[in-house]
Amino acid sequence: MTTEPFGGPSPTAFEALSPDDPREVGGYRLCARLGAGGMGRVYLAYTRGGRPVALKVVRPELAGDPEFRHRFAQEVASARRIHGLYTAQVVDAGTDAATPWLATAFVPGPSLHQVVHRHGPLPERTVLLLLAGIAEALQAIHAAGVVHRDLKPGNVLLAADGPRVIDFGIARAADAAPLTGTGLRIGSPGFMAPEQALGLSATPATDVFALGALTAYVGSGTPPFGDGPEPASLYRAVHEEPDLSGLPAGLHELVRQCLAKDPGDRPDTARLIEAARSHPATGGALHFSDGWLPRQVSTELSRHGDLPTTPPPPATGLDPAKAAADAPTARVPAPAATRLEPAGTGRPAAPTGRRAAATARRGARTALLTGVALLVGAAAASVLLDPEYFDDLDDQNVAATGSAPPSAGAASTPPPPAPPSASPSAPPSTLPGYTTVYTGLELTSPDHTYEFDLRAGKVAPLDTSSWYLGRHAGEFYLPEDSDAYLAPARSLTLPDCLKGIETQPAASLPFTTATPDRAFCVRTRNGRDIAVVRPLSTGPDEGPVKVAVTYYHRAT
Repeated sequence: MTTEPFGGPSPTAFEALSPDDPREVGGYRLCARLGAGGMGRVYLAYTRGGRPVALKVVRPELAGDPEFRHRFAQEVASARRIHGLYTAQVVDAGTDAATPWLATAFVPGPSLHQVVHRHGPLPERTVLLLLAGIAEALQAIHAAGVVHRDLKPGNVLLAADGPRVIDFGIARAADAAPLTGTGLRIGSPGFMAPEQALGLSATPATDVFALGALTAYVGSGTPPFGDGPEPASLYRAVHEEPDLSGLPAGLHELVRQCLAKDPGDRPDTARLIEAARSHPATGGALHFSDGWLPRQVSTELSRHGDLPTTPPPPATGLDPAKAAADAPTARVPAPAATRLEPAGTGRPAAPTGRRAAATARRGARTALLTGVALLVGAAAASVLLDPEYFDDLDDQNVAATGSAPPSAGAASTPPPPAPPSASPSAPPSTLPGYTTVYTGLELTSPDHTYEFDLRAGKVAPLDTSSWYLGRHAGEFYLPEDSDAYLAPARSLTLPDCLKGIETQPAASLPFTTATPDRAFCVRTRNGRDIAVVRPLSTGPDEGPVKVAVTYYHRAT
């Protein structure tokens, strides 16, 4: 599983501090939580003079690792030398503190990932302005001798006057951290350059590749090398051409240059800025003036400017009955992807598919990745990224089943791939038409800022999965387009699940009833995806939750 070092902003602009959150760090007064990730938590804090900052506190288990502390201090020292207008300036740090921390200028806006997730692809002119601003940020970062290494939509915040790049260089410190034991790995395969996937050194050209992938995502709503298991995305980044079918045609050539396999063939940041300036969509000028953002996005930005100045009371201080009544049981899904138009154009937003086309085209190759282990070190990378390895899998599949894998166009909706850690000996489905994708896969969510990605079979940061199982206020919740059934016992068959959903659908799944002694299942409304979940351990909502999941899929 991958994760952002400190995570993106929370789904709401500000989240109340929990009882175990500190109230002061390094002399800064904490007022709200902004997000969480594999390396720690991010808080809204204030200087003694009243200026807001984003204060990032490292997880205690990393604080005890000497190599991590040494590299973290080095990267913070390098980051202090960066003074770009499109970066979030480092203002203070406590690298020698018992729990290291880092304070940067607060940016009152959502991440690009959140913007695209909520509003869909952005207009061509907006995308070009963002590309130019991020390229200028990279110029400042590279001039200080730093390579970002983890540029992606979650690490770019959106302000009214342009983008702000965050977490530059911090990923290098994470490389030294013992994160593999918790199943976390810093970085996002959908935006990693081929040289990173192969374990080679990162250079400024590595960041240019990431900027190209980010531009494709912001302009089309989907990563250029697709979604799905991490090994599949990494393989495609190394060996296959990007899918730019959903991107405006005027951006294709520029993005293709950034995504060149050879780092030497990629343009530098100065060329990217000039290309954006000379593009017909910008009219020869790069200005973040009124109307550069779609109206819906500008409206969202405004709510981020109303900052809390005093810590709200923790959730445990509320009346239990009221807290239970107010706690949501389902998350409202993101709106259907639409291509937004700039403010003032008067044109309606036209719907456009975000993932269906790319998924259908890549179904056959992705299906071959179902038994591949996650990349761990250069040796594993060399096996994973060797095309002959997948040819061998083709041969084995023919020998085992008597038929070749389906072609990319064989079905309009190919079954999702099994996650890398799924059992290779999954039992056959007990109902005709259903395929067992994986069985008994054990997953652990560290806290409520993570959700279970049921299709991919992994734990993912909140609001990053299309079909998920989340947890909040001591209970599980699921998407609005899904139903659930809570079984009376720990075993639950597929036929019993379908019957139970039709006759006794569950209104809620609190930890007190969804225990290790009672399994439950989740089904999409169209009946194509079913997950049988058995809780293995549940505790306080802030703590880890472990489940075992079996996933079934029906192609039609």
